[in-house]
Amino acid sequence: MRSYGHIETIDDYLADESRVSAAEREQVSFEVDLIGKMIEARESRGMTQRDLAEASGLKQPAIARIESMRSAPRVDTLLKLLVPLGYTLSIVPLEADRGE
Repeated sequence: MRSYGHIETIDDYLADESRVSAAEREQVSFEVDLIGKMIEARESRGMTQRDLAEASGLKQPAIARIESMRSAPRVDTLLKLLVPLGYTLSIVPLEADRGE
């Protein structure tokens, strides 16, 4: 494996503040969590990507690109995918703000 200084894994890269800002780290974390939950919801319902494509009106290759994180979906696309899975998007306060 090729190493760039002390960077050996994606986690090392993301932790390097000289390469990735806190906002970029938060975005990557959000996308990984969101797509992971979407895959989990699809699989827990016994749906294939093809099933979700039929239910959402999207094409299966587009779903594959989103699930492999090769493509970042727009909000309207996310809603098309999430609604057939029984989910929606919402805005919630950050953990630090919840107790105030």
